[in-house]
Amino acid sequence: MVMEESPSCKRGGGGGGGGLWHVIEMAKKHNRLIMRGSSGLRCRFNSLMVVIIVTFIIVFVSVTTKNDDGRNKFWHDATAAFPGAAEAETCDLFAGKWVFDNLTYPLYSGRRCKFMSDQSACEKFGRENHSYQNWRWKPHGCDLPSFNATKLLERLRGKRLAFVGDSLNRNQWISMVCLLDSVLLPDDMKSMEANGSLISFKAKEYNASIEFYWAPLLVESNSDDPVHHRVPDRIIRAQSIEKHARHWMGADILVFNSYLWWRRDKMKVLWGSFDDKNSIYKDIEILRSYEMALRTWAEWLEFHVDHIKTKLFFMSMSPTHFWGDEWGIHSGQNCYNETEPISKEGYWGRGSDKEMMRVVESAIFGLKERGVKVQMLNITQLSEYRKDGHPSTYRKQWEPLTKEQLANPSSYADCIHWCLPGVPDVWNELLYTYILFR
Repeated sequence: MVMEESPSCKRGGGGGGGGLWHVIEMAKKHNRLIMRGSSGLRCRFNSLMVVIIVTFIIVFVSVTTKNDDGRNKFWHDATAAFPGAAEAETCDLFAGKWVFDNLTYPLYSGRRCKFMSDQSACEKFGRENHSYQNWRWKPHGCDLPSFNATKLLERLRGKRLAFVGDSLNRNQWISMVCLLDSVLLPDDMKSMEANGSLISFKAKEYNASIEFYWAPLLVESNSDDPVHHRVPDRIIRAQSIEKHARHWMGADILVFNSYLWWRRDKMKVLWGSFDDKNSIYKDIEILRSYEMALRTWAEWLEFHVDHIKTKLFFMSMSPTHFWGDEWGIHSGQNCYNETEPISKEGYWGRGSDKEMMRVVESAIFGLKERGVKVQMLNITQLSEYRKDGHPSTYRKQWEPLTKEQLANPSSYADCIHWCLPGVPDVWNELLYTYILFR
């Protein structure tokens, strides 16, 4: 049955908008209501129906409008505003490309950051090409939210954010400190304090603490001294973590990493203490020893962390760029003098061990089954592209260089750590996204 219409409500023929009115007429034909009563009541009802249907059509059109690159505009905008959708296939934050953006990046001035490390201050130590500072990470299908230091400080009010791990995690921690310091906190409202392996940046106005704790192998080892840790034979106590963990106990957000210091065939594992002459030492294959250490780490998280209050993160491996043949130059060359990212999508260098990554994933999955959520931030692939982002020779040299090294700069190029501003800022943009929007 069709809905009758008062003559005074009918639309005349001709004119534009025929497609819209065709939709409305079709909606009328499928409507089974029979209007009764005065023609005025019928008119008002029909007008109301028109408003409702037109509103629906406008929303429908806005939802299905595509961007220039073919993506659904509504989904794109919603993802940018609420990156919790990042796990959806249409917006994987860790898959994308680097886009040159010298309008938005860098997010801070390396020279103005009072807490910059000489290990990462490439501009200070003579690097003239600054384009490494101007690359923005663009995920396929969405944009990362703009980093807002004030919003993050508000979220961290009265809280502790602690980075735990090796020098790459310290690299990221310094990046985070510089990002937060970019809001120009007054000097008397911020401080930096060091206590052994623990260094704390404090934003006093927010009662927020952003900390780094040196534990390159996570568990106790003979490389735990924050300054004198280069030893020829690394030894771990695979079942001992309390020495470190008591320093990050109670942190509201914990960001872990441990990879670079495991890059060897075997690790010497100790049962007992370093002071006990009767302790047992055994060389164990690296994947097995890594698994043992992560099991100890996971057990500590399971029994000593408030799983509701505490956010837990693990940074995947940070890649190196020591072998130029991997991106098409001579095998004897490395990151020295590199000024552009690698453009080949999916590029993967041989310095990144996927087997070790799977060990981490297995430990995290085991925790999930026991009710403990640890979010892996997979920064490996996006960092693989950035052969241009390392300090190379543009950093403080802690030991005098030899004549041979000076004659061949690539021989002492640092292709492990990262210049700042630079790649670790994007790691922190990802961390920011998960802290604020997940």
